[in-house]
Amino acid sequence: MGNIGMKELVVILLVVLLVFGAKKLKNIGSDLGSAVKGFKKSMADGDEEESRPRQLRTDANDAEFPEQGKAAPQETHNNDRRSA
Repeated sequence: MGNIGMKELVVILLVVLLVFGAKKLKNIGSDLGSAVKGFKKSMADGDEEESRPRQLRTDANDAEFPEQGKAAPQETHNNDRRSA
């Protein structure tokens, strides 16, 4: 039951041709071919990109953080109550 022979393929092709028409079928085939071509190209670009080491961007400025060594002066509280 799982085998599709030549007769079945011809019947399926005729039904698809009757449903969509020759012009629409040509456009569908062209769009499908373009999609497969784009997919293969992006897969090849992805493989090429993975094989090359990534370079970090150097044109951006570094983040600015407050320096750790410089502490703000601390206030001292004088608890001595001197009467004048």
